[in-house]
Order: sequence, then structure tokens, then C-alpha cells
Amino acid sequence: MLEVRNTLIHEDVLQQKFVCHLEKCKGACCVEGDSGAPLEESELDILKKVYPLVKPYMTAKGIEAVEQDGEYVIDEDGDYTTTCVDKNKECAYVTWENGITKCAIEKAYEEGVVDWKKPISCHLYPIRITAYPEFDALYYDRWGICSSACSFGQELNVRVYEFLKEPLIRKYGKAWYEELIQKLNEQ
Repeated sequence: MLEVRNTLIHEDVLQQKFVCHLEKCKGACCVEGDSGAPLEESELDILKKVYPLVKPYMTAKGIEAVEQDGEYVIDEDGDYTTTCVDKNKECAYVTWENGITKCAIEKAYEEGVVDWKKPISCHLYPIRITAYPEFDALYYDRWGICSSACSFGQELNVRVYEFLKEPLIRKYGKAWYEELIQKLNEQ
């Protein structure tokens, strides 16, 4: 594990090659799994605020799920997550373009309708964060549906932390990312 400020970063984040390859996986991470995308408490009010603006980008099933269950839910582990269609199918905020998932929140963001890109857990995937009182632990979430992303990352020679530079800076700041790169260069 590499320590950078208030984080511990698992070596897989630093070594594993990864670049999303949506043409191959079709965005399966947005439609598979046992619950919705993890949400930070600070994101709950944001999600409530942006929902009316994001709603026109959503599918009818997604809107129905949010109208029935709310903008977010508490999963069986007691964590906040995005609402899912049909209880643990695709994320309610998923929309489709040419058979590939797209985040309705991100679409609204790209069009300047909202100023929040999407939940940080989605933006950071395949990095997952376990928050402890004194620090965050960042680890690489291995999932078979991402095998094409691993192959593509290998082909392009891009590591997880490089691929996820933008969301890592969004979460921890530019100075944190620069310190990460400095520590890696010193190794």
C-alpha cells in the first residue's frame, strides 16, 4: 500500500492496466451487481436537487423506480446507493445510446443542465473506497465484466490511477494527485 496524505492506495490501483472499453462491455457495470452505485452522504442532497433536471434524460422504468423508491435507497449493508430498476437490475439513472449504457446525470452535466457530473463512486470505478475515520483505503475492484477494459489498458499501457486521473483529482485534489505521481517516481 502506498500512503498519500489521508489515503492508502492498494498496489493494484498503481499496477493494474485498465481503460474502459464500452464498445465491448456495453457499460455492464451500470446494469449488473447486487445494488446501485455507492453514494457518499454529501451526495444525497445533490441527487435530490438534480433529479428533476435529470429526469428528462432517464428511461420510463428509471423514472418509475425513483418515483416509487426515492432518488436513492439504503442497501442491505446499510449503505446509501442509487435506486435500481426492478430491485437490483440496472441503475435507475441509466439511459441507452446504441446499445451502450450512459448515465442520465452525466448527459445532463455534459449539456450544462446540472453542475454535478455523477456520483463519485461511478466516476472512480473500478476504484472503490473504504472510508475509515482517519483515512480512506483505495482498492481496485476486480470484476469479470471488465476483462475487456483490462485488455484495452494492457494494449494502451495505461494503469488504473492514470485512467482515473480526473476523478481522483475531483475526489482528493490536484495537489494530492501530484504527490501520488511524485511518490511513484521516487520508487
